[in-house]
Amino acid sequence: MRALFLYCLSLSASVWAQSSAVDAYVASESPIAKAGVLANIGPSGSKSSGAKAGVVIASPSSTNPNYLFTWTRDSSLVFKALIDQYTLGLDTTLRSEIDNFVSAETAQQQVSNPSGSVSSGGLGEPKFNIDLSAFTGAWGRPQRDGPALRSTALITYANWLIANGNASYVSSTLWPVIKLDLGYVVSFWNQTGFDLWEEVSSSSFFTTAVQHRSLREGAALATALGDTAAAQYTTQAANILCFLQSYWNPNGLYMTANTGGGRSGKDANTALASIHTFDAAAGCDAVTFQPCSDKALSSLKVYVDAFRSIYTINSGVASNAAVATGRYPEDSYMGGNPWYLTTAAVAEQLYDAIIVWKRTGNIEITSISLAFFQQFSSSVTTGVYASSTTTYSDLLAAVQTFADGFLVINAKYTPSGGGLAEQYSRSNGAPLSAADLTWSYAATLTAFGARAGVVPASWGASGLTVPSSCSTNSGGGGGVGTVSITFNEFATTVFGENIYLTGSIDALQNWSPDTALLLNTDNYPTWSITLNLPASTTFQYKFIRKFNGAVTWESDPNRQFTTPASGSSVINDSWR
Repeated sequence: MRALFLYCLSLSASVWAQSSAVDAYVASESPIAKAGVLANIGPSGSKSSGAKAGVVIASPSSTNPNYLFTWTRDSSLVFKALIDQYTLGLDTTLRSEIDNFVSAETAQQQVSNPSGSVSSGGLGEPKFNIDLSAFTGAWGRPQRDGPALRSTALITYANWLIANGNASYVSSTLWPVIKLDLGYVVSFWNQTGFDLWEEVSSSSFFTTAVQHRSLREGAALATALGDTAAAQYTTQAANILCFLQSYWNPNGLYMTANTGGGRSGKDANTALASIHTFDAAAGCDAVTFQPCSDKALSSLKVYVDAFRSIYTINSGVASNAAVATGRYPEDSYMGGNPWYLTTAAVAEQLYDAIIVWKRTGNIEITSISLAFFQQFSSSVTTGVYASSTTTYSDLLAAVQTFADGFLVINAKYTPSGGGLAEQYSRSNGAPLSAADLTWSYAATLTAFGARAGVVPASWGASGLTVPSSCSTNSGGGGGVGTVSITFNEFATTVFGENIYLTGSIDALQNWSPDTALLLNTDNYPTWSITLNLPASTTFQYKFIRKFNGAVTWESDPNRQFTTPASGSSVINDSWR
């Protein structure tokens, strides 16, 4: 523990300076970020010309890139932040904006679009024109997180209204909208769709996590309103919670963001899932991936470390200090850069963790989270450290410093006027891509709120357990049940050479070497990937090598495996 004490002592001066810098950034950027959000909401927002009342534009940028649309996901996350501010009494002027949002979303649900009608899958349509007409161009659709996020935002508002004597408005106006979204989740939670970055069609951890939350709080609201749908929501929430566990990569010690796409699975997706399903009443529960849980902290470390060596602006930063982060390390969009909202999300998860540690009065370190805490003390060991110990206070201070560091980075690359684009350059920190991104502003506000100790309302995550027997029956949408399968391939390689997987089923890319799935090197020379595959299914597969454009297949015969009816399996192979 002496090492941790000396570490904290040596940092005291720089920590004070950093804390002051963050304080100054919060003070200057808070009103700018709030104004930035409101400017992008129709009809009166200064940068949302043409948008109907309550419609959130993603950005006023109309060229390179054109973000002058309204996304269900972005709009719901933005208004969840505003609804939290209103219902927590932090800003009582937002009522008319929230009611406009309710009206806009009520209308948007009924707009037939390329994903379908309101009764045939249309709620999974990701984006619309800002006059609420359907966007009919090519796009990654459906995206199944939108209905869950919208229902969560509206349920938060509904619960507050009921507590303040306005249950009639909830029953007549809010509940019909919420119930449509919850019905969509019930019907489609076990079917693939495009992830929150709109690039990979597979199962997505973020989507599954927010779907689980929506049904839990939806069941509670249904019960309060006397709607018998509560039982169905509860049943499917339990099944989703079971499925949520399958994303865990036990070898790499992180949640795999997507089950497809051929990437490492290290992705801001998981940090965003943690902060948007934060429930302080659940403590450090790992089952629901709470921010201070061992799995969430381990995942966060793996995600952050993935960016330490790939961005020039992160060069020379200590291995236990904050760095700029992006969506995922393989990202190439706009050149693949840090994002304001992803870097802020890391800070927010850490602040949320601190909130809970202060509430519980202890910090627990497990074998899973040990590496996260050893960033701050190489000698720290597993155990429970009470608030009366110096280890607790020193670790709390170290994590606070670590969290503040991510906001310092965003502050460094925020222009003098305070405007927040989508990204900033990996080379020099200059703002890039869409200007005045609404989600960037909202993410900044929620990170600031978490730093100040703001705790959103509980959604019922406390005390949940994974069912001993899990079903993949959606109760309406069909779909095939899946199980988690980890492929381990022992193979030595030369620099620049990679190992891929392909096989005889859709989830294994139907023998395509071009779209074969890239395995990760976390435990090199064992290459690994964890996928959700159809249950009770026999398939064939092979590993391939790619090097300098050349593709080399393993020797015959094809490998073969039959997935179990439930649970998970690990396949250990060696190159042949």
